[in-house]
Amino acid sequence: MNEVSQRSTAARSLGSRLPTTITPALRRLSVASLIGQGVLIVSGGVVRLTASGLGCPTWPKCTAESVVNTPEMGIHGIIEFGNRTLTFALAAVALAMLVMLWKLRRERRDLFGLAVGLLASIPAQAVIGGITVKTGLNPYVVSLHFLVSAALVVFAMLLVNRTYGRTGVSAPAGVVRPGRTIRQLSVVAAVCTYLAVVLGTMVTGSGPHAGDANAPRNMLDPYLITRTHVVPVYLLVAVSVILVILLWRRGKGDLLRTAAILLIATVVFQGVIGYWQYFTGVPALLVGLHMLGSSALLATGTNMADLALRRGADRVRA
Repeated sequence: MNEVSQRSTAARSLGSRLPTTITPALRRLSVASLIGQGVLIVSGGVVRLTASGLGCPTWPKCTAESVVNTPEMGIHGIIEFGNRTLTFALAAVALAMLVMLWKLRRERRDLFGLAVGLLASIPAQAVIGGITVKTGLNPYVVSLHFLVSAALVVFAMLLVNRTYGRTGVSAPAGVVRPGRTIRQLSVVAAVCTYLAVVLGTMVTGSGPHAGDANAPRNMLDPYLITRTHVVPVYLLVAVSVILVILLWRRGKGDLLRTAAILLIATVVFQGVIGYWQYFTGVPALLVGLHMLGSSALLATGTNMADLALRRGADRVRA
């Protein structure tokens, strides 16, 4: 058997083992991707909060001669290279998911499209990270770098819901759609979440944690941009409270009710941490917790809207 025949046989053998239905392995990969994207946001926060943003001063290599960090670079090199390595690990997870979905690419275009988006966004994020280094941690490029990570959290949350059959084409038949008010409030909650995160990057760019002692800031007025940032947050708090009140009577076990509770819990956590850090001089630890909360808020806000807008029976409930 020649080499071409061997490769063809190996490809057919691999193809025969690919799943034709959503398997527990696919569900685990989607959860791993969601958790990993959140960890990446926190990891990026650690890079910035420890002034390790230029721990690897070049890109794509860590130094001009070495792909990895060297002992001479110390802890900053370890932190920055660790963050870069996590990006490649998440790319591997996304690629594995794409391969496992190959036979389902036509039947489950919703899943396949999200997996493609995850895989395509990760290299884009790596390139933006390289531009961040090349520009000496320009605050606007740093913000864009974070926002790509935020988009990946959104993609991963949608993927989790669809692999578990909560939304998408495999959502349970006959699910009673929530009323228009619930659907509209859920969309408003998601939009406020995303807007708060975008404005939050502007607040960060005006603050003290630049990622390096010589990195520039965006020169925005910290007081004014912080006040702007909290406007969608206040609206999000109000909408979240209303959603919980309206959905409470659905009883335990209802997905929308649970989603609303998770949303308001995340909003309260973020609010407490946000005000705490503001009134205590923006300590690094609290900023890190706030970034963790941002990841959780992106997931819960997306989950709320995704569940509220899923397909269902024509009959509606409040």
